[in-house]
Amino acid sequence: MITRGTVVNLLRCAWAGSQKYGNVIWSGDIPSTFEALEDQIQCGLNMGLAGIPWWTTDIGGFMTDDVNDPDFRQLLIRWYQFAVYSPVLRMHGDRGPYNIPTLDDRDWGGGYLRTGQPNELWSYGEDNYKIMRQYYDIRMSMHDYIKKLYEEAHVNGSPLLRAMFYEFPEDEKCWELKSQYMFGDKYLVAPILHLNEFKREVYLPKGKWKLTSTGQVYDGNDLVSVDAPVEYMPVFEKQ
Repeated sequence: MITRGTVVNLLRCAWAGSQKYGNVIWSGDIPSTFEALEDQIQCGLNMGLAGIPWWTTDIGGFMTDDVNDPDFRQLLIRWYQFAVYSPVLRMHGDRGPYNIPTLDDRDWGGGYLRTGQPNELWSYGEDNYKIMRQYYDIRMSMHDYIKKLYEEAHVNGSPLLRAMFYEFPEDEKCWELKSQYMFGDKYLVAPILHLNEFKREVYLPKGKWKLTSTGQVYDGNDLVSVDAPVEYMPVFEKQ
């Protein structure tokens, strides 16, 4: 028996108003580069401002040449950390090298197509799994908070990924920031967008902000420099 329930569509394109049809939009088959990761921040913020709160990306990018490349693995970690603080957490991609034998020797049919490498959290070594599992646990710990954000988006269209000026319109500096954002009204997120970047500057608006990695509380209305080892992406909790 088929029963009518909630429908969710995963799509790669949409227009203003599409959210009413239960669409989750993702940014398409993007390359596995830090440049593409940086683009995702702008894409997600702009989608939210256009009234479409349900948005996601392929963690690590979709097109990967070599899963064994340490540069790609660093990119994957940084992308995963960002995705934990986004509307939908989604691990997906076509991973090379393509050295897995095909299922069929014909030149047509699904069996002749190449097969990508495994792409689960545990597919990238124990060290990387440990980091991603830690961030998975962070995501699960935010369940009730994210549920609240979903409900808010449903009621008034508020995006989950919020440009800084969305929460702090009176702060002129927040209208110029492109590489950090608010995840809801509580978390200020500062993704790492470059290879071998282990420290970055973050602008904190007026108020008190707690760095989640250390528990240190900072005074706002200031630019601060914080450590960002590969195990950690700077996130501040509004006090």
